[in-house]
Amino acid sequence: MTIAEAECLKLARRGDQAAFTIIVETYQNPVYNLCYRMLGNPQAAEDAAQETFWRAYKNLDRYDDKRPFPTWLLSIAAHYCIDQQRRKRLPSIGLDEIIEYSAEDPAPNPESVAIKSEFSEDVQRQLAQLSEGDRAVLVLRYWHELSEDEICETLNISKSAVKSRLHRARQHLAKQWSDSQDSIAMEGRYHETLTL
Repeated sequence: MTIAEAECLKLARRGDQAAFTIIVETYQNPVYNLCYRMLGNPQAAEDAAQETFWRAYKNLDRYDDKRPFPTWLLSIAAHYCIDQQRRKRLPSIGLDEIIEYSAEDPAPNPESVAIKSEFSEDVQRQLAQLSEGDRAVLVLRYWHELSEDEICETLNISKSAVKSRLHRARQHLAKQWSDSQDSIAMEGRYHETLTL
């Protein structure tokens, strides 16, 4: 957090709504991306991000200055998303609903857009197959680049639980990737025999 962000946080804790707006603008992308990766649905992610900021605003007086603010904020988002998944068991997103929130290439070619979209769909499908806890740890580690200690603090779990969940999630994704590559190879061989 920069000095300016720290000053905005101090002002927001005193009730300055303009300062809190700056905080929202600063962290809206990371919060939305976390929610999207966990929930797999753009609309649900927008709702979760909005709820995250609302909860953060209401609880600014409970924020501990010794803790990094982004970790605290992402913790609120992760816990909210886990609660939503447990309550509703949200379905996996449809293929036409993939939206990347990050900035796109200003002049992408159609082939690269199609490849990126297909890859994003595959990743989202595989993430949706993980348990809420495993998905949360994986998203925080690889999309938000939090350390194991930061993940422990964010999710309020032990370091061994973080390691176990990361290991289990990696194994699952590796198996899914291997199975999909085998399927592609078999499909290619099938098409070759048809053309002979």
